[in-house]
Amino acid sequence: MKRLLLCILVLQLVGCAELQQVVNQLPQGTTGIGNAEIAQGLREALNMGIEKQVDKLALENGFFRNELVKILLPEELQKVDKTLRDVGLSSLADEGLRIINRAAEDAVGEATPIFVDAVKGITFNDAKQILLGNDNAATQYLQQATKTQLYNKFNPIIKNSFQKVGADQIWSNIITKYNSLRLTNNVNPDLTDYTTNEALEGVYTMIALEEKEIRTKVSSRTTDLLKKVFALQD
Repeated sequence: MKRLLLCILVLQLVGCAELQQVVNQLPQGTTGIGNAEIAQGLREALNMGIEKQVDKLALENGFFRNELVKILLPEELQKVDKTLRDVGLSSLADEGLRIINRAAEDAVGEATPIFVDAVKGITFNDAKQILLGNDNAATQYLQQATKTQLYNKFNPIIKNSFQKVGADQIWSNIITKYNSLRLTNNVNPDLTDYTTNEALEGVYTMIALEEKEIRTKVSSRTTDLLKKVFALQD
């Protein structure tokens, strides 16, 4: 009987020790955080993504020299690129690719305030679920909530950017040259729509990159709110 009581006492002590260990590993100072405060933390993380990552896209070569977001030719124009290079017109093909990325860089520079306003107005119905989700859960939510609206804002800016940097004329010359070659099928892609979608994807990619940094590296949480909120998902 004494042995049985001793075993029970030992098990209780071990159980209490394990429980205390679990408690000690819980994030400290995170009690009482409500949905509104978590949502504000998510907005702050997204804004940091815009400030630290998206702004880089607006610089010259922000898209063109960034392999994560560089805009390549649409599928129907890849054969145009190859054909032009095969017939010794590589410089023309290079300029066509560069000018698409230039238009995206120009558009992002003008449209960044749109993203800032979108983040301010975004409503996280279940902020805690998003906080505890994937490394890019907040960015995905932002994308779902804003992509249609932002497309409508981006598209005319991209169109104007094409005209501003001369992309419309360059691509008109490229496609005309390609269509004049023998043994080719004529192409007429909507480059404005294509570049708009690719530019948006590039922006979301860079925001997601910063979100992941904040989620996985404590050193990237540079404000008290970020430290407090994201400690919940550690």
